[in-house]
Amino acid sequence: MAAAGGERGRTSFQRRPGAGPRPSALPGTRPSLRHGQLLLSSGLPSLDCVLGGGIAVGTLLLIEEDKYGLYSNLLFKYFLTEGIVCGHDLFVASAKEHPDNILKELPAPLLDDTYRKELGDEAAVVNSEDFQDSMKIAWRYQNLPKMETSPTTYTKFGHYYDISKKMPPELCQSVKRHSFYLHEELSFEPKMKAWNMNSGYARLLQSIQRIISQEGFDGSDPQKKQRNVLRIGIQSLGSILWGDDVCCSDTPEDPHSLTKFLYVLRGLLRKSLSACIITVPSHLVQNKAIMERVTNLSDMVVGLESFIGSERETNPLYKDYHGLVHVRQIPRLNSLICDVSDTKDLAFRLKRKLFTIEGHLESSTLLSTIKVIFSF
Repeated sequence: MAAAGGERGRTSFQRRPGAGPRPSALPGTRPSLRHGQLLLSSGLPSLDCVLGGGIAVGTLLLIEEDKYGLYSNLLFKYFLTEGIVCGHDLFVASAKEHPDNILKELPAPLLDDTYRKELGDEAAVVNSEDFQDSMKIAWRYQNLPKMETSPTTYTKFGHYYDISKKMPPELCQSVKRHSFYLHEELSFEPKMKAWNMNSGYARLLQSIQRIISQEGFDGSDPQKKQRNVLRIGIQSLGSILWGDDVCCSDTPEDPHSLTKFLYVLRGLLRKSLSACIITVPSHLVQNKAIMERVTNLSDMVVGLESFIGSERETNPLYKDYHGLVHVRQIPRLNSLICDVSDTKDLAFRLKRKLFTIEGHLESSTLLSTIKVIFSF
């Protein structure tokens, strides 16, 4: 009976005496509390909030470039800078400018209170009086979550950066970097073609596949124990500089190379400890059916609409903002619904040192409209 009682006190959930310590988490990552997927930061905490907590490892974030590519290029640099701060490996690909030049222009991180104080009032925009007043009037915004736009606390997941300063070269050199500059690559093997797509895309896929395999990021290989994450950044994919004509004609000669590239790339991402950001000049893609396929082959799609050159630039309702953020697509990770913020009306502003995404643009517009109505 005593033995039986002793057995009765034991459960199957007890830790085995010989069990070792749990494996340490990968740097710069955290599991999602909702779906358990491993997340990494985009480099912009307010964008992480929009994406449901961050970018899931093994997924692809597509950024639809603004008209002049100013702000999309900034998000691209944020993603790379966050990787350097977290000690992640980088793979930077471009047909526009050399990856080494891109890395030289990355913003400086704000890692302590001294730097954090330099932002001043720029980091407190989310707490403005107009925002509080508009919340009282626009009842449907009462439960609106606050976007994380200010560096109030230091966390290991997601950092803040001063775009008025450049990252110190020694910090950039502290991580392993891989570059792909199309003009250099094609000079070695200009007629290479694989996967039935143009030579630029084929060469890029071959390079990504080689890095994932040789550097130990292939999660399908049980013999390799990954201890880091690979961040992949591809600039202005689909532009004429990549040898693609989808931006030049409504009926391009090769309408499938771009979508084939994304299809193969997603397969590589799914089985590796990596995440990818791609910027695409979607406003130049004349065949909308191609852009729809590109969207469907991406996990997350965020579009930036700049006010530069538009009537909204002089509209007093938008005087505090520089453009709109359109969330086109959010992935369904281990669930039937998207894990996305309730904020639907998004805008961005660029101060001297800080770029933020905020979710109260429409409520401010509604407030102004109500004031006009009641004035009559």
